[in-house]
Amino acid sequence: MPAPTAIVWLRQDLRLAGNPALRAAAEAGGAVVPVVVWSPGEEGGWAPGAASRWWLHQSLAALDDTLRERGSRLVLRRGDVPAALVEIAAATGAAAAYWNDRWEPAAREQERAVAAALAERGIAAGRFGGSLLADPRALRNRQGRPYRVFTPFWKALQAELEPPAPPAAPRRLAPPPRWPRSEALADLGLLPDVDWAGGFGEAWQPGEAGAARRLRRFLDRALAAYPVDRDRPDVEGVSRLSPHLHFGEIGPAQVWYAVHRRTVADPSLAPAAEAFLRQLAWREFAHHLLAHFPSTPEDNLDARFDRFPWRRAPRDREAWRRGRTGFPIVDAGLRQLWATGWMHNRVRMITASLLVKHLLLDWRGGAAWFWDTLVDADLANNTLGWQWVAGCGADAAPYFRVFNPVRQGQRFDPEGAYVRRWVPELAALPARWIHAPWQAPPEALAGAGLRLGRDYPRPLVDPDVGRRRALDAHGRLRAAERSTP
Repeated sequence: MPAPTAIVWLRQDLRLAGNPALRAAAEAGGAVVPVVVWSPGEEGGWAPGAASRWWLHQSLAALDDTLRERGSRLVLRRGDVPAALVEIAAATGAAAAYWNDRWEPAAREQERAVAAALAERGIAAGRFGGSLLADPRALRNRQGRPYRVFTPFWKALQAELEPPAPPAAPRRLAPPPRWPRSEALADLGLLPDVDWAGGFGEAWQPGEAGAARRLRRFLDRALAAYPVDRDRPDVEGVSRLSPHLHFGEIGPAQVWYAVHRRTVADPSLAPAAEAFLRQLAWREFAHHLLAHFPSTPEDNLDARFDRFPWRRAPRDREAWRRGRTGFPIVDAGLRQLWATGWMHNRVRMITASLLVKHLLLDWRGGAAWFWDTLVDADLANNTLGWQWVAGCGADAAPYFRVFNPVRQGQRFDPEGAYVRRWVPELAALPARWIHAPWQAPPEALAGAGLRLGRDYPRPLVDPDVGRRRALDAHGRLRAAERSTP
């Protein structure tokens, strides 16, 4: 008697290698039906943004191609997830459904609904942990509570973690006797009506093959210098794996194992490898926090900030979005974001600090913009990053830490190469003035063909004035806290 058919419900695990749910279905010996259900209404108000939808379209196309090379294909559906999976099970005679856990609050609720619907029909459910390095329910401090500070979390993760070699991709996946109905990828409506994403394809190769290529490139070219170059947006010093990790085109255990193997082959890389793996663990930390504090995408983790005196300044907010703040390193980052769907992490911190500190605009507005425009928009990481900069999250930056956009630009883009690329109206300005063009003498501006206020805006706020305003606002918050009985 042949082994029963199994469904593999894919979400943010769009890969064949290192995929525990897919491996379990393949090893069961029966037919395997890979399924993706596009159901943005079930994401709890956090449906993928426009840039993420572009990436998802490309990733699904790449996954289907890979599956067809192994005698399989991707089944696409829209709408209610439990109903879709039950219908596919009935059409194929599937006796089991497998999936890898997600930890966003809406995704957890969706998994419970799927498990209940399958159980009603006698269909077994198999759940696996392929999206993280450790189970958030298991990794806790000595008091049994979730970690809220990164360094002890990192130490605990290292002590617990010994990732084995991730399983290879199945060479073949047995097809069902008859494939169920599938939507056409184009009918999901993931691509924009107006092709504003034209530059994305030049910058990225979505899919499992693109993720593997990106990792190899990083290990070969950038890992050795990572501790120094990771903060330099003007050089290729980071992995740029974040969108591949978000969509699960590569798993964190695969990355961890590959880096570990490289250090075994070359022990001199160990310090650089640890610096990089700390950043992978920061991603892990974000997901553990979201699992334990599911309201933080909307709410301050530190409730004291519920009374913070945010400004209402729609013009400043719009100028920030458009990359017209008058601070070149910030504007370069926001224009890079619009053109490629990605921004260097150091520049993310600088642009976020300008918004929430110098301009005193609510971090949630910045998080929403990043959510819509980043190809690596990830609810856990986006939330942790913005709350960290704003000072209201876990292990947050202290209130008095205000990034000076001029000094940050001078330190991390010393020759102005990054600014010249993304803010071309400043390209002819000497490096001495490129991060503070309003301080340039008239002859330098004239030599660069630059008229401030016309070709390029003056700063929305004086850096020193903005810093003092931020410190005053935080001071008032702390004073109000002390006076509260």
